[in-house]
Amino acid sequence: MSRHSGPPGQPDQPQPGERDAWTAVSARKNRRRRVVLADPRGRGRVLRTIIELEEQTSVGEKLIRDLIKQQLKAAFLLGGGTLLLLASLPVLFYLLPGLSAVELLGVRLPWLLLGLLPFPLLYGVGYAYRRLAESHEHDFVNSVDR
Repeated sequence: MSRHSGPPGQPDQPQPGERDAWTAVSARKNRRRRVVLADPRGRGRVLRTIIELEEQTSVGEKLIRDLIKQQLKAAFLLGGGTLLLLASLPVLFYLLPGLSAVELLGVRLPWLLLGLLPFPLLYGVGYAYRRLAESHEHDFVNSVDR
């Protein structure tokens, strides 16, 4: 038996000298705290919006359709701008033949621009699109949670 053991069937009690430390520790452990999880006033509207999204009602479909339109608009703008920029380079070299005679490091400028420019450009456009898409999704989630 340990030195804290009382009579059988009774909970363990500390010795009188240890009682103060034991009660202080147990009081710290059992201290109650009030926890506020959310503002109860706006919660009904949020739940209603989430239910409309899950059940695919007309309101939920409109919200998702608007998100898809935003994503599609961003994709077409960035993709169209990239296509326009890359397609304009050969036209530029055709219209300005003196520009195609310029050499850098022994390689002609059209080869450098058409061979090296698309890779960092496409990476940058992809990065920008990802950021825009995440921003649209974040705005969508915030509008649903409000």
